Amino acid sequence: MPFPNYPDKHKAASVLTGQDMIAYRYRLGRMPKIKSPEAVILCLQRGLPERLRRKFPYRKAGKLMGDLFLLKKTKRRVAVLTNIGVGAPSIGAIAEELIAWGVKQIISISWAGGLQSNQNPGDIVICDKAIRDEGVSHHYLPPDKFVRADSQLVIRITDAFQELGNPVSIGTTWTTDAPYRETTEEILEYQSEGIKTVEMEAAALFAIGQVRNIKTSAICVVGDSLANLKWEAPDDIQPIEDSLEVAYVAAIKAMDNL
Repeated sequence: MPFPNYPDKHKAASVLTGQDMIAYRYRLGRMPKIKSPEAVILCLQRGLPERLRRKFPYRKAGKLMGDLFLLKKTKRRVAVLTNIGVGAPSIGAIAEELIAWGVKQIISISWAGGLQSNQNPGDIVICDKAIRDEGVSHHYLPPDKFVRADSQLVIRITDAFQELGNPVSIGTTWTTDAPYRETTEEILEYQSEGIKTVEMEAAALFAIGQVRNIKTSAICVVGDSLANLKWEAPDDIQPIEDSLEVAYVAAIKAMDNL
């Protein structure tokens, strides 16, 4: 039992809320002076908005635990938050504040490790659920192995990739807090279950989305690999960078079709 002294902790009210932190940021003058966007793309790979600025012009709106860009082609209903921390606790805190601000949909884009032998660097996985091998989701939901992304948002992202003519797969990711404790036994088990990727954020984002009643999903681009039961870095990162750019475009298309 994760919380032996507080078995119903995920049901309890918190002393600190996202609304508290947003109000504090306003009081300090550290909130963007804009209406909250309807949707936000959490871009865990740095530089994508700048690289694709000609295709998707933006206005830099300020900082909110990272750099916030409003996309002009979406009439500023969609924003990108980048230069943010990684890992479930960081993404959890960001999601709570965005939701308290008024954001209704969140997609994350990240580099992930591949688990299956038939994967190549640059393969794209739309995550429909995540294994909860991190801590944050257990503060929000009762114990369970999986937490799901929003099914409607997964469909919209899939449709966006199809419009772009880019192949993708849909599947489960393994979210862990401890990348240096990914064991052979775990990898073999998850390979047999067909788990596609490993990363550090999705389960937390999905759990918070469910509890706060907003739509969340994640796009993972395969970079390194654990498929051969050892860590293997990619020889060429260009296919990964290319896929990250496609994922960025697809996420914008999905969010813009609200």
